[in-house]
Amino acid sequence: MHHLSPGAARALLLLALATGPASAADAEHGKALYQSCAACHSERPDALGPSLKGVVGRKSAALEDFRYSNPMKRANLVWDEANLRDYIKDPQAKVKGNRMPYGGLTDAKDVDDIIAYLKTLN
Repeated sequence: MHHLSPGAARALLLLALATGPASAADAEHGKALYQSCAACHSERPDALGPSLKGVVGRKSAALEDFRYSNPMKRANLVWDEANLRDYIKDPQAKVKGNRMPYGGLTDAKDVDDIIAYLKTLN
């Protein structure tokens, strides 16, 4: 019977915790998923949607150079992870009457991956 030293046991425990379940958000996968968002959300002045660069932590309807819908102006949200998650899952439920022609994304892992990618857009 082998006995591990306390240091070795601790190292194994940390390794197990660090490798844990593969549920961490994947920004690279989020970037791939985001390509469909980028069709409307770009840096172009004539883009159909506002730029999402720096969106995490930004107040809704905050960009001066984009004409937001009245429902979005009234929403008075901060785009934190919870609000982004709800909006990406079901835009009309989160901000009723907004103009985004997108039905939502049902896969929670995909939503988390997109949010992870949005965090990299500064």
